Amino acid sequence: MADFSLLYPQGVKPAGKKLSDEAINDLSIDHICEELSGEPFEQNIIRNIMTNMEKDPEVIRYRRDIFDDIYHFPELREKIKSLLDELAYLKDLEKSVKDAAAAPIWQLVNRLQELDIYVNCISGINDALSGSAIKSAGLIKLQNFVNSIYNESGFEFLHDDVKEMVGEISQVRSISLGVNLDNRLVPCEVGIVSLNDKPFVRSGILSRFLDFSSKKSEIQSGASFHGMTKIHTVGKVSGDDPLMRDLSRVVSEMLGSTVRQLKSKLSRYTNVSGYSLTKMIPEFIFYIRWADYIDRIKQLGIPMCKPEIVDPSERTLFAKGLYNFKLAIQCEKGKGKAEDIIRNDFEFSSEHGIYIMTGPNRGGKTTLTQAVGQIFLFAQCGIYVPAESAVISPADSIYTHFPADENKTINLGRLGEESKRMSEIFAEATNESILLFNESLATTSYAEGLYIAKDVVKALRYLGARTVFNTHMHDLAMNLDDVNTVIKGDIKVASLITGIHEGKRSYKIYIAPPEGVSYAQDIAKKYGVTFNQLMSRIDNEDTPASE
Repeated sequence: MADFSLLYPQGVKPAGKKLSDEAINDLSIDHICEELSGEPFEQNIIRNIMTNMEKDPEVIRYRRDIFDDIYHFPELREKIKSLLDELAYLKDLEKSVKDAAAAPIWQLVNRLQELDIYVNCISGINDALSGSAIKSAGLIKLQNFVNSIYNESGFEFLHDDVKEMVGEISQVRSISLGVNLDNRLVPCEVGIVSLNDKPFVRSGILSRFLDFSSKKSEIQSGASFHGMTKIHTVGKVSGDDPLMRDLSRVVSEMLGSTVRQLKSKLSRYTNVSGYSLTKMIPEFIFYIRWADYIDRIKQLGIPMCKPEIVDPSERTLFAKGLYNFKLAIQCEKGKGKAEDIIRNDFEFSSEHGIYIMTGPNRGGKTTLTQAVGQIFLFAQCGIYVPAESAVISPADSIYTHFPADENKTINLGRLGEESKRMSEIFAEATNESILLFNESLATTSYAEGLYIAKDVVKALRYLGARTVFNTHMHDLAMNLDDVNTVIKGDIKVASLITGIHEGKRSYKIYIAPPEGVSYAQDIAKKYGVTFNQLMSRIDNEDTPASE
């Protein structure tokens, strides 16, 4: 089971490309992870899986089908959740077992705990998977493996032996210690008074001790102890603590027959290891947290779909009802309504592979640009995507070029910093990459930005990478037929605009020439700043500006 994974088919090794810090930030991956789980260690697990992009369709389909099973069977999710704490404890236990300095009795007890958790988890996983009509190759393989262990005669003996040993060893619930003092009242020796079958509580032995300690005039005479030991150290108890080591020796002697029996029975199972199960902890956490969250999203009436995965060489995307997942997060938090999320149909094809997207400020350009990155990111992780339906050719990576933090532009200046990042992107990107530009080159003069941007668009056509380049430079989206004719390439550049309806932002997109002038006319008319409106205002102050 050491090589079994819920993220990779057997024999397939990880080959994903790590997203850059810029892409992680620009796609709001950390924000998404924080919504999925409130536990930092779980957020890191989810983040690590999401930011290593696998493009192999076999890997993606393997993950997607496992996620589909986990999503569709809530009872399966709940049963696996109940095992996660035990698996997490098993992972911590592994560190203790590897502590060579730990006393033999603690090593035996830790080994017994390992086998106890192993038995419980094998039984639990077998019960969870057997009770669900799973279809994915990954979970079926796990089911067959666990079922074969569960039905082996050896497992039945292990189950019974562990149950018996746990019952015997758990009878010891506390140790009574006696401490000798020297003539300065400094502790000098410690010994075990007794092993007890009940933990200390306020009543009983502890109560009498506390009552005795409050009577300063009373000194009890006569007490015998087992295995007196010099106190060597005072401080943190650990495997190599001399005090604990000596006490362990005495406990072992006092539990002589129990320890011998424990050693004998545990020696039968030297080939059994429960630690291989812990490898699945992050994988189960990833699938379960996503399934739980997407379940809540879909209950709000917001679509999430299982994507169809096609060959990366096709370099396509056909998404119906695409939207930015951050909008769904807002609705899940009660800060929006499902019906207010604008969904768009979007495609990448040979005719429309590079988009120059224009539109008004706050018209949804950045929101859509992020959404395009998210649909590839989600699909290649193996989870549902934020759309009504989707057919996707996986990308080898996602590269983003969003406005940088001002602190990062001190040495090179804004234009220099943006140009440097663009150069680095083109040095790494291939024709199977996704490139997302958000108001790039907007921090310099219009003429300078347009000059550089035109060369960038030509380079994008030559590279052939699927791209969304959203910009305020409407001239950049003009005369794209010339670019498609002059520059060789196998996917074309097209103009994409965010819609305007009666001077208002509709957030809908469509392929058309840029509407910079017409949009300005609509806005001017809406706010009463056309020449005729202004002239009327001057001539007659009572004339409504919108007329």
